[in-house]
Amino acid sequence: MAQDSEPERQTSSGIPIDPIYGPAHLEGWNAEEALGVPGAFPFTRGPYPTMYRGRSWTMRQYAGFGTAEATNERFRALLDAGQTGLSVAFDLPTQMGLDSDAPAAAGEVGRVGVAIDSLEDMRRLFAEIPLGEVSTSMTINATAGILLLLYQLVAEEQGVAPDAIRGTVQNDILKEYAARGTYIYPPSPSMRLVTDLFSYCATELPAWNTISISGYHIREAGATAAQEVGLTLSNGLAYVDAAFAAGLDIDDFAPRLSFFWNGHNHLFEEVAKYRAARRIWAHEMRRLGAQHDDSLKMRFHTQTAGSTLTAQQPENNIVRTTIQALGAVLGGTQSLHTNAFDEALGLPTDDSALIALRTQQILAHESGVADTADPLAGSYFVESLTNAVEAAARRVMGAVADAGGAVAAIEAGVVQGMIEDSAYTHARRVESGETVVVGVNRFVSEGASIPEMLGMAPESEARQAARLASWRAARDGTALEVALAEVEEAAAGTANLLYPMKQALALGATVGEVSATLVDVFGRHEPGRG
Repeated sequence: MAQDSEPERQTSSGIPIDPIYGPAHLEGWNAEEALGVPGAFPFTRGPYPTMYRGRSWTMRQYAGFGTAEATNERFRALLDAGQTGLSVAFDLPTQMGLDSDAPAAAGEVGRVGVAIDSLEDMRRLFAEIPLGEVSTSMTINATAGILLLLYQLVAEEQGVAPDAIRGTVQNDILKEYAARGTYIYPPSPSMRLVTDLFSYCATELPAWNTISISGYHIREAGATAAQEVGLTLSNGLAYVDAAFAAGLDIDDFAPRLSFFWNGHNHLFEEVAKYRAARRIWAHEMRRLGAQHDDSLKMRFHTQTAGSTLTAQQPENNIVRTTIQALGAVLGGTQSLHTNAFDEALGLPTDDSALIALRTQQILAHESGVADTADPLAGSYFVESLTNAVEAAARRVMGAVADAGGAVAAIEAGVVQGMIEDSAYTHARRVESGETVVVGVNRFVSEGASIPEMLGMAPESEARQAARLASWRAARDGTALEVALAEVEEAAAGTANLLYPMKQALALGATVGEVSATLVDVFGRHEPGRG
């Protein structure tokens, strides 16, 4: 009788969870059609035939703080500890196209990421790191093209061949308007910058992933798992449409598209989310005319959920992160970042970053989850949940399409409204105790100790500004003026912007100067004005 009075259980997406699952939940389900095999359409079971038996996921730890030298030291320590790829966090001024000495950058330089103003900063960031041997992910959007070009210039100085320069630039501006806010230009020119980067990389950097279409920040803003999938894939389709409008062929750019998902707490919903997302994307890309398997298969990076980290009893975050990472691996991620347990309090220390990396290594080498592809396939619960997440995500995609597509839905506030409603519902559930957060609204411990936190050198901002002044003084001002004029001319026309931008950066232009040149032509986005 007690079981009959239990409250209904459901996922973050409002999908009811039954007490037990069996064949009836998959009645009429065609396993061959819905699943196939790993490495084959519709890629529900993963993009590669043997998955981690053939190659482990790339282990990245998101790092960036203070100066380029400090971040370089962290990068080299993580590589020495067994990390297999780099992931760069940039500070807010760099993300917003501001140089470190700009008045609006005061107090933010190096605070939530590394400050990069010039080619010299990028050289320092990757000093003694062979860029032909590692792949680098850069979380940057409005200034994505600028940072990619600086990275390419450093790689070229190291003698790395263009087809050996590997990595991903986030370059997903739509989610900035919807969920995060680090935009600079209005949507239309921002989309042009995205597709110019697609075209540039197809010719110049064939191994580079040109965009990481991000559900991560949509989920961090309060979306459910199904909304994360539906809104992110809607953005992905908008980028495909923009590439079509720019005259690009789908099989020329689609293989370099990648995705970025948020690893959240509900283990089985998360596994279902990744599998459903792959299946939807494969069908959508085939519908749009893609012919090659590489255009149909979704490859993605996952980061564990920063929004789930608690400042109370922070060591509990190690367990949360482990569950979230397990879900990503069971769901078939190609790349993974595990958050450090102290990130709700401040920047991760060397010790906490190492624990986060060791979490991935234990999963890969001790848990057995990497021994076979898609180990949960055929589970009545997982397959039923995968179908339910797919259906819910497609409803979200339908609502976006009805609003005129992702760009129009964002401009009209439709997307933001969906996310805000879900965030409010979750907050109310936590406040009421219906959703349990251990150490916060249940199992609270009084007088818990605060772990040691990483401090920022107070003089680092002044040092960065002084270096920037020296950099500017050493440049050929006349040549730079001509190069920036060519950037402005390209922005006013239709030429690919990355070529003149690269020339200007090679001559010493700063991130802020190139961004300001584009603002002079494109204007600055003001919310509510489209």
